[in-house]
Amino acid sequence: MAVAELYTKYNSVWIPDPDEVWQSAEITKDYKKGSDVLFLQLEDGTELEYPVDPVKIQLPPLRNPDILVGENDLTALSYLHEPAVLHNLKVRFVDSKLIYTYCGIILVAINPYKEIPIYGDAIIHAYSGQNMGDMDPHIFAVSEEAYKQMARKNRNQSIIVSGESGAGKTVSARYAMRYFATVSKSSSKACVEDKVLASNPITEAIGNAKTTRNDNSSRFGKYTEISFNNQYRIIGANMRTYLLEKSRVVFQAENERNYHIFYQLCASADRPEFKHLKLAPAENFSYVNMGGNTVIDGINDQTDFIETQKTFSLLGLNKDFQMDIFKVLAGILHLGNVGIKAVGDDKSSVKRDDDHLKVFSELLGIKLEEMAHGLCHRKIATTSDTVIKPMTKGQAINARDALAKHIYAHLFSCIVDHINKALQFSGKKHTFIGVLDIYGFETFDVNSFEQFCINYANEKLQQQFNLHVFKLEQDEYMKEDIPWALIEFNDNQPCIDLIEAKMGILELLDEECLLPQGTEENWLQKLQNNYLNKNPLFEKPRMSSKAFIILHFADKVQYECDGFLEKNRDTLYEELINVLKKSKLSLLADFFQENEQSTGSLKSNIKVRPARPGFKSFNKQHRTTVGSKFRNSLHLLMDTLNATTPHYVRCIKPNDLKLQFEYDSKRVVQQLRACGVLETIRISAQSYPSRWTYFEFFSRYRILMSQQDLALDDKKQICKEVLKHLIQDPNQYQFGKTKIFFRAGQVAYLEKLRADKLRAASVTIQKNLRCWIQRKKFLKMKRAAIIIQQYVRGERAVRRVLNAAILKQSWAAVIIQKHWRRFSVSRHYRLILKAIIKVQSFTRGWLARRQYKKMLQDQKALVIQKHVRAWLVRRRYQSIRRFVLNIQLSFRVKQLHKKLDEQSKENKGLLERLTHLSTIHSADLNKYQKLEEELQKAVTQKQFIEEQVKKSKGQTEQTLSEFRKQTLSLQAQNQKLEKQHQEQTQELKEKMNAITRQHLGDLGREEQQRRTLENNFQTQKDNYEKQIKALIDEIKHLQEERIQLQEQIQEEYLINDGLRKDLAQLADEALVIPKLKGDIATLEMKNQDLDMCLQKQRKEMREKVEEITKQLLGGLEGEELRKRLSPEDMEQLNEDGELWLAYEGLKRATRVMEMHIQSQKENYEKEIEELSFRIDQLCEETMHLQQKVEAENDTNETIRQEVTRLAKENLKANCAKENMELLDKVRKLENENHQLLSWTQADSAASNRMKQEASQLTLENWDLEERLDQKEKQIRKLQHQIKSLTKTIDRGSRANGKVNPIVKKEFLGMLECKTEDEEKLINNLILDLKPRGVVVNMIPVLPASILFMCIRYADDSNDAEMLKSLMNSLLDGIKTVTKKHSEDFEMLSFWLSNSVHFLNCLKQYSGEEEFMKYNTPQQNSQCLKNFDLSEYRQILSDLAIHIYQQLIQVMEDDLQPMIVPGMLEHESLQGISSMKPTGLRKRSSNYQEEVDKYTISSILQQLSYYFTTMCQHDMDTDLTKQAVKQLFFLIGTITLNNLFLRKDMCSCRKGMQIRCNISYLEEWLKDKNMQSSNAKETLEPLSQAAWLLQVNKTTDDDVKEICAKCTSLSAVQIVKILNSYTPIDDFEKRVAPSFVRKVQSQLNSRGDGSTLIIDAKYHFQVTFPFSPSPQALETIQIPSSFKLNFLTRI
Repeated sequence: MAVAELYTKYNSVWIPDPDEVWQSAEITKDYKKGSDVLFLQLEDGTELEYPVDPVKIQLPPLRNPDILVGENDLTALSYLHEPAVLHNLKVRFVDSKLIYTYCGIILVAINPYKEIPIYGDAIIHAYSGQNMGDMDPHIFAVSEEAYKQMARKNRNQSIIVSGESGAGKTVSARYAMRYFATVSKSSSKACVEDKVLASNPITEAIGNAKTTRNDNSSRFGKYTEISFNNQYRIIGANMRTYLLEKSRVVFQAENERNYHIFYQLCASADRPEFKHLKLAPAENFSYVNMGGNTVIDGINDQTDFIETQKTFSLLGLNKDFQMDIFKVLAGILHLGNVGIKAVGDDKSSVKRDDDHLKVFSELLGIKLEEMAHGLCHRKIATTSDTVIKPMTKGQAINARDALAKHIYAHLFSCIVDHINKALQFSGKKHTFIGVLDIYGFETFDVNSFEQFCINYANEKLQQQFNLHVFKLEQDEYMKEDIPWALIEFNDNQPCIDLIEAKMGILELLDEECLLPQGTEENWLQKLQNNYLNKNPLFEKPRMSSKAFIILHFADKVQYECDGFLEKNRDTLYEELINVLKKSKLSLLADFFQENEQSTGSLKSNIKVRPARPGFKSFNKQHRTTVGSKFRNSLHLLMDTLNATTPHYVRCIKPNDLKLQFEYDSKRVVQQLRACGVLETIRISAQSYPSRWTYFEFFSRYRILMSQQDLALDDKKQICKEVLKHLIQDPNQYQFGKTKIFFRAGQVAYLEKLRADKLRAASVTIQKNLRCWIQRKKFLKMKRAAIIIQQYVRGERAVRRVLNAAILKQSWAAVIIQKHWRRFSVSRHYRLILKAIIKVQSFTRGWLARRQYKKMLQDQKALVIQKHVRAWLVRRRYQSIRRFVLNIQLSFRVKQLHKKLDEQSKENKGLLERLTHLSTIHSADLNKYQKLEEELQKAVTQKQFIEEQVKKSKGQTEQTLSEFRKQTLSLQAQNQKLEKQHQEQTQELKEKMNAITRQHLGDLGREEQQRRTLENNFQTQKDNYEKQIKALIDEIKHLQEERIQLQEQIQEEYLINDGLRKDLAQLADEALVIPKLKGDIATLEMKNQDLDMCLQKQRKEMREKVEEITKQLLGGLEGEELRKRLSPEDMEQLNEDGELWLAYEGLKRATRVMEMHIQSQKENYEKEIEELSFRIDQLCEETMHLQQKVEAENDTNETIRQEVTRLAKENLKANCAKENMELLDKVRKLENENHQLLSWTQADSAASNRMKQEASQLTLENWDLEERLDQKEKQIRKLQHQIKSLTKTIDRGSRANGKVNPIVKKEFLGMLECKTEDEEKLINNLILDLKPRGVVVNMIPVLPASILFMCIRYADDSNDAEMLKSLMNSLLDGIKTVTKKHSEDFEMLSFWLSNSVHFLNCLKQYSGEEEFMKYNTPQQNSQCLKNFDLSEYRQILSDLAIHIYQQLIQVMEDDLQPMIVPGMLEHESLQGISSMKPTGLRKRSSNYQEEVDKYTISSILQQLSYYFTTMCQHDMDTDLTKQAVKQLFFLIGTITLNNLFLRKDMCSCRKGMQIRCNISYLEEWLKDKNMQSSNAKETLEPLSQAAWLLQVNKTTDDDVKEICAKCTSLSAVQIVKILNSYTPIDDFEKRVAPSFVRKVQSQLNSRGDGSTLIIDAKYHFQVTFPFSPSPQALETIQIPSSFKLNFLTRI
């Protein structure tokens, strides 16, 4: 569109102003083409008619929309011109307190004349790694861009810092060098970065001075090359200086000072080591007191001198060399006080006794007489001879001053030489970054040779800048495939040729300097002859005859010729040089040797190729002049800069009075023109200055797109189609690959269209809202008027109709109606009351009778059950008793039979022996009889054989006695045998009795278990029967209740005929209830069948038992057995082990009973399943009935509403009585329906109870099954025990040996590790252990427990060497594994947990009372006994702290890249876009793609991973809380710091996004139960900052609220956020500067420091709380995967 069409109403323009340069005005009427007047209104309300040339149409420049004001980059402005740049800088500097602004590739830095807290290490780390343009403009951003391009492209970089005196060049260069030193630490131990930074205080002391414009003005140019190795670490530096202002040594203007070093030295004159310098206060020396004031406010020269000495020492300059420097400086001061007197008109002299001359000579080691003579005489060489000529006083003073300047210049160069030597490095440098701190374009009232050289250097730099800008523009256009069109610009090559070309100004000056009689007048005449009226850049001033004018790129400058030749020659008389060459001070003597070299322009070590060939002089004599030297060094500088990638910093001085944040538009615009910023703006405005990505354009101007446009999927295509409709002229924009390029003014036009669309939408919304409000108000008034009318009309009608008779009649009618209604209602009430009482009496009687019958039946049933159960128990007991007795008798009979057989055999043996004895006795009797016969025969021979008879009689008696003895001995033997037999029999009886008692005990226990099983079975059966009965009763109760419901429903039919049809359906549903009777009868039949089945099964069981008994008894009856068994036989029943056979028979009987119980259980389960199925059916029927009742309820509700409506109508028709009755009936019906619903719910509750009971029965059945399984196991166990017992008895019968009891092995919680296995233990348990496997397969802290068990063994063994070796080895092992895996989070977490657990074990088992009180008695018995390991505890604690710090560092390194994208850039709240596209042109280094777009979910996932891993490793909860708190502090700090440094993020919508993200973090804390970790409190500053962005910021109450609530933010931080607040839309308002000042005044009393950035590296102090382990050491098992088989458990 045409430019003139933009000049419409409400738009603003800039018009010239004599005070503010430009003034804003608003257009009050649309401009029409051809009009000669533009109607404007100034900001103060003044109307103005601005004249316009209708032919040329030179309209005033348009003002940018407010939304674009305050941009970070000036080239992002839609209208690019001088007033827009000036206003944008003013808004940022004055309102937002931002001193840095981008202008394309230039960083504009405005000196605030105030210390601002934006240069700390925290801010350096915040800018490190960031892309230029992502954060607010800053010198650190430019430095990071240079460092990043050097690292990525391996190309040398340079930062060019320029500006006039007082603009802040030196500070900017210092901060840039400090940035490189901080982000790039050298790998050596030489502290190269500190040395590079230390060079700044020295060069400032010897090269900076106070001027009227600046207290620390650099009076020389400096280019510092910072060298880097291939790892991009600083390895050294080199410094080159340009054009030192030597004249300042001998002359200073008013309110100016000499170089700082002189005043520092004078301030330290009282120090003992400087006594020999014979110094005095600075006021006593003429060279330093010319300015009048020798002190700078706020500067302590003595303190600065101490700092200078420290930097000298840091750079390796020894004390002797420093003292030599101080001697030379003191000598210069004394030289300035040497008095020179005139002797006549053509001579001068110096007193030989001059004190200052003596001191000067002593300090510099020269002869006093020679110096006095040299100061007043000079040597003139002729062709034939040399003549000594005296000098006048003026010439002598000039010679003295020239000597002082030369000495100081050589001293300056010497110090720079030594600095370079200190910064030298060995090896080859890979790349470098150069920092150029050089004077900017200067123009004063009187401009001399120094200004000429300075402006010449700026011409060269401007040319290089123009070429670089065009190169960047061309690269950008080619990258985006935009056609490149050549743009015209002011080339300053003619001006450069005017100065340095052949027969140029410098060459003519050198030529004039060679002439003995050369003067400034002759040189000026030559310039006028060569260039006046021939070169348009050279002019002659009108008012001066000793000056000339050069048209530089920035401005016209008039140079005064006086002093040009003298300053260019820079001559020193040979007489003085010869005197100084003889100096005993070696430092001074070296200054004036024949082979002196200039140290101010050292050659660069790199090979460079100039961008264009420069002019080089071939005359050797020209090189000796200052101009030729400066030209050569400037050429070398330009070659170096052309071989690097330059970055530009333009320093601006806002005012001449050094006032804080004061903006003088005249001074600023003058400097902007001089430094090339406006030229850059002009060049950018000629092309396509505004460049937006397709996504930014789509997001910003989506409101201008139609639904048809948005239907397309490709956003790039949408943008193209929309632009064709919005901007008709296709030449006003270009489509690139990733961006849209706009010409100047087009973005403002789009913003106008967007604002118009929003304004129209706002008007529509306001219109409809106001319409709704007014209509609402109107309707309210209308209703009020109608009500008033009703009352008024009613009152009128009453007054018109009402009289006394009518009132009486009405009152009488009311009384009659009252009494009649009372009578009818009372009668109806009495009828209903009688009916209810009668119904209640019958119902209560019926219920009481039913309850009585039920109780009577229950009592009778209980009596019957008691007797039946007693009879059953007795019968069962008797049957079992008989069964057992029969079994016992059968086996005892068999045993007695065997015993009788044995006794019969024994009796037979005894009989045989008795028979044998009787035969012997009979034989003896026969012998005796024979002897008697012989005696009778011998009677006759009495005399003959009398003696023989006597002898034979004696023999016979002896024989009889012997026989008797034999008989007695035989009887004794017989008794002895019988006694042995009885003893053996008794022993056998006792053994058999013991075995019998044992077997009988087992049988008794088995019998008891069987009885218990039967009792349980009976109990289960009884419970089942009770439950079945309860279910039947429940069903009966439900049936009765359903019958009652049916009766009530039938009564309702009689009451309300209108509801009969609907209730008939409910009655049909209720008829289902009688069907339950059949189900109950069926259940009763089943119950009877179950009883019969049980009785039948019991009978069968008894028959089977009897059959088994008969089989066991072998057909013998009980009575027969009793008859055949005697009491003696009963005692011998269990002698031969027949009891085992009885046990086998009993076991078979038990199995039969178990089978029977199992079958009964299965039958019961089937019955329960059937009952459950029936209960489900009943529930479904009940639910169906409930639904019907609810439907009936809904019908009744509709009827009630209809009746209510009819009642209202009938009230008007005087039918209230009938309607009231109808309403009462309906309400009763509703109550009954509600009661029916409650009963239905009771039915459902009963069915639920039936379900629960059925499930309980199922569970009891499962319990019964488990018990049966347990009984079977017990039976098998008893079998094995009996077998083993019988075997043991058999063995015991054979042998009398004793069996040793089994002793359980007990462990002491110690592990023995041999010395040779120590290394293997450390390797397997520490170095080679993987935490993932450990966590899965065992407890995580097992390694620590194993190590401590080894320590316990060493302590228990009292082996100090073993303990010491083991402790040192495990500590070294943990250090090794954590160092090796220093970036492995899981490994560090695992060993931190184990280290803390090991530390707790050392405390827990230390034997100290404060730890023992948490132990068990067993643990207290395991405490360490012989050694105190408190020292090792401290070492282990320090190691754990180190591991914790490593762990935190790893987590912070992983989490840090996610914080800014996730917390600030990601938009958590969809639909609330906080993005403000500005068209900022990114730098060339920002070519990388967006690979990982982190969100708040990424942060939460990472935090969850950390938390889960630490929990898996069994880390102490308090330690986990401390780690979480540290991470949350990092998140809040980095987010808040970036918020401070990113003006584009300070908006209301961004505050909402941040608050949402904080809520996600708080929710995460709640889910992980980490609220008590105080992590939430670390987010409080960020939360308050988000609140501050959202809160209203206009009134005084807002000021108080902000000061009251933002307690976690400092005053500097609050003011920073308020100044940086940026509206996203035109409808938002900026924060007024007055509001910020009010807040600042309220916060001044806080005293919370001036720190802006929070230190993100701060770590909270970690503590390890004592947490005793409940794990018993003796129970710990070592997994085989550890490969620790060499350890022995003690």
